Amino acid sequence: MDIIEHYLYTKEHEWIDIDGKIGTVGITDYAQSALGDITYVELPTDGTDVEQFEQLTSIESVKSASDIFSPISGKIEEVNEELREDPALINRDCYEKGWIARILISDDDETSNLLTADEYRSYLESLDRNDPGESSDE
Repeated sequence: MDIIEHYLYTKEHEWIDIDGKIGTVGITDYAQSALGDITYVELPTDGTDVEQFEQLTSIESVKSASDIFSPISGKIEEVNEELREDPALINRDCYEKGWIARILISDDDETSNLLTADEYRSYLESLDRNDPGESSDE
């Protein structure tokens, strides 16, 4: 799984790249892989206030529909309009071109509730250990 070192992450598999007071938000490589081919992204509305860990938007794929949560509180400053015509951009490049929204951050202290890249990596490993999956012992 691709994990960007300087990004922060949630346990629901969202990422945020913070530059000053603006946070660019998307879903992780793990999330896009689990969803499969993404067919639709309901983009949030510019100017909307969002709260940390509350629903930001939803994504539909060939497998399911999933709510996407905001990793930080603030106001939607910009949405990735390219996702309207090409939602699969998230599958191809979830960290660069497949971002979902940019948020004007209202509370910098909320970053302490997020995971570093190393913490997120450890979290994913714990998920793998807890997933019985297929056993080769049979």
